[in-house]
Amino acid sequence: MCGSEFKSLKVAVLGMSLAVGAAAAGPARAFDPGAGVTKESGPFALFKFGFSAYKSGRKDEAVEAYRYAAEKGHTGSRWALANMYAYGDGVAENDLEAFKIYSEIAQQGVEPGSEDTGYFVNALISLAGYYRRGIPDTPVHVDLQRARQLYFQAASAFGVAEAQFQLARMLLSGEGGSVNVQQAKKWLNRARKNGHAGAMGVFGSVLFDEGQSIRGLAYMTAALDQCSPKDRPWLQSMQEQAFSLASEDDRRVAIAMAQNLHLGQDD
Repeated sequence: MCGSEFKSLKVAVLGMSLAVGAAAAGPARAFDPGAGVTKESGPFALFKFGFSAYKSGRKDEAVEAYRYAAEKGHTGSRWALANMYAYGDGVAENDLEAFKIYSEIAQQGVEPGSEDTGYFVNALISLAGYYRRGIPDTPVHVDLQRARQLYFQAASAFGVAEAQFQLARMLLSGEGGSVNVQQAKKWLNRARKNGHAGAMGVFGSVLFDEGQSIRGLAYMTAALDQCSPKDRPWLQSMQEQAFSLASEDDRRVAIAMAQNLHLGQDD
């Protein structure tokens, strides 16, 4: 994902892509007796029950299970609850509450190779987004330097394409520090090789601005051909603006070159 106003990155964890939601908080209810799960059950059993309940549309049971599991230290359940508040999915959106839970996950840290790595990285990127824009009417103010540091951690230590892309954008604009086009190009290139279409497009735009018209146009065109529908508008606008400035010969050569440029591959 690569929108200009992204809030939080959902990552695949333990082979599952979790769609997390919850109903409004209320008095705790007993679980279905036939499920074999109670509030005294282990955290992973509660987590699995919560996921299953959500998939079945029983959001009140899902959030109850997640909360019990989170109280017992289950990182995945904390992440689920944080996303619930961040997206306002089933509860009133509460960015401050999401920020607090993501902070707990980040402060907890992660051991190399831990099954919680995906949750930890997600928390870093989510926190970076909050620091980048702040949370109105709360103690969480804009801190671009902190946002840049968090993106760098996720980009360098974990190789996450979205973090690499966002870090590159901050380096290009000078958010949170000095402008560094060469470092930005490095991170855009890494994100592109990790399959990030937005990074491929911005990388091409930088090359175009540097005078590498054909190569830049080719990358922008390839990105537009391979991006998700939601990213098409801004990538198309960027590509069309560059095309309007290029010669007919450069356009023709760039279109041909773009056919050989693919996300996730070296050129």
